[in-house]
Amino acid sequence: MKIKNLEFKKFITASKIEEKVAELAARINLDYKNQSPVFLPILNGSFMFAADLMKEIKIPSKISFVKISSYSGTSSTGQLKTLIGHDESLFNQNIIIVEDIVDSGLTLENIISELRSLGTKSVEAISLLRKSGARVKNIDVKYVGFELDSEFVVGYGLDYEGYGRNNKDIYKMIETDRI
Repeated sequence: MKIKNLEFKKFITASKIEEKVAELAARINLDYKNQSPVFLPILNGSFMFAADLMKEIKIPSKISFVKISSYSGTSSTGQLKTLIGHDESLFNQNIIIVEDIVDSGLTLENIISELRSLGTKSVEAISLLRKSGARVKNIDVKYVGFELDSEFVVGYGLDYEGYGRNNKDIYKMIETDRI
């Protein structure tokens, strides 16, 4: 598959994603069985993952969205820009941040810090994908779907310059020699 100037090949199939989402939801249903967490998906990338995850959540819960950006092209810029924030009180709430991918961990670290300052009861994170950089920095993600090395991936909500989000499967970029 080609998106703009980059080539991608299928990496994680839709059926594997579906299995993993069900597995992660089952863990959350068990861990929060006597609670009512607030799910906080980070847009745009997590929208597909969040939608499928919420279909498998059987406990009482709420969902509210935030939009934060730290990417430009294929790498993180290191600068966060909050574009749309949550509009209800999160005080004394159990929060589960829903991420599509944890790359450097910068976005997640900042969100967790901000949420804890609001007097939340607890803050945990779930991410469909986690890259090695976040593991090296020991970024705390309680629920992880798939571990990656440094692959650049698109599909299932993940994009390259806005394209590729609509694929059911996840594709990784094919490294080519660039002169």
